[in-house]
Amino acid sequence: MSPHSATDLLSKYWGHTHFRPLQADIIANVTDGIDTIALLPTGGGKSICFQVPGLMMDGICLVISPLIALMNDQVAQLTAKGIKAAAITSGMHFRECENILANAAEGGIKFLYLSPERIDSDKFKNKLSYLKVGLIAIDEAHCISQWGFDFRPSYLNIYALRTIFPKIPFIALTATATEQVISDISTHLQLENFKLFRKSFERKNITYAVIETENKLERLVKVFDKIKGSGIVYVRNRKLTWSIAQLLNRNQIPAIHYHAGLTHDERNNSQKLWMDGKVRVVVATNAFGMGIDKSNVR
Repeated sequence: MSPHSATDLLSKYWGHTHFRPLQADIIANVTDGIDTIALLPTGGGKSICFQVPGLMMDGICLVISPLIALMNDQVAQLTAKGIKAAAITSGMHFRECENILANAAEGGIKFLYLSPERIDSDKFKNKLSYLKVGLIAIDEAHCISQWGFDFRPSYLNIYALRTIFPKIPFIALTATATEQVISDISTHLQLENFKLFRKSFERKNITYAVIETENKLERLVKVFDKIKGSGIVYVRNRKLTWSIAQLLNRNQIPAIHYHAGLTHDERNNSQKLWMDGKVRVVVATNAFGMGIDKSNVR
């Protein structure tokens, strides 16, 4: 265990003197070695709930995360704080992965981010078994559930880490809080004596509105003309992502489309253009948006 308390680490690396509601309780549960499911709204500080105990506990914190952009963003943030972190994603060359794992085995990495697809490989799991792991965090854990927003089959194989690290606590984090999702997470991760933490999902800074209009596309253009900042338009099928993005572009509203049928590189490029502010709007199916952290979404 780290000689520093959770509050000391929060102050040292994040510059805060107090935790948000439930964060301290979650961290205490994790550091006691108890499996945890944490249901916190977007912006509720989920990453703190595994990053602080990851620093406190001996060994590496393995983080399973579904989005390359999200992994890279968190690795960059941790590295900027002087915390050793790296990511092994589905598109990386084998030799690059080998180098990261070797560095981790030598104690050169505290947080190792993995895409769930990596766990499908028996060879990769064998290499993981040589690491000293202290905590396993599953981000966007609703992907385990068929009721989740974006079903990822590889999430169903995360339980294999139980066999490799039978005494290591799991923390599963999500902003999707249905009882079915909770049941699926606990079942598929084989969490027997877990503790559930749930924070209110009320977001007072978000306004919900239903607008009746004869011409939805015309109204959509007016909304973006009136409201500045970036935005996401969700549609029900892939064809609409392209056609509505083209409509917005014709009206001088820079837009790009995104759906699960695009190639890996195409999806990453679309997300990066939007994240970097080079386009204002992404028109997408519900395959997009998970784990996104962008401050000017309106």
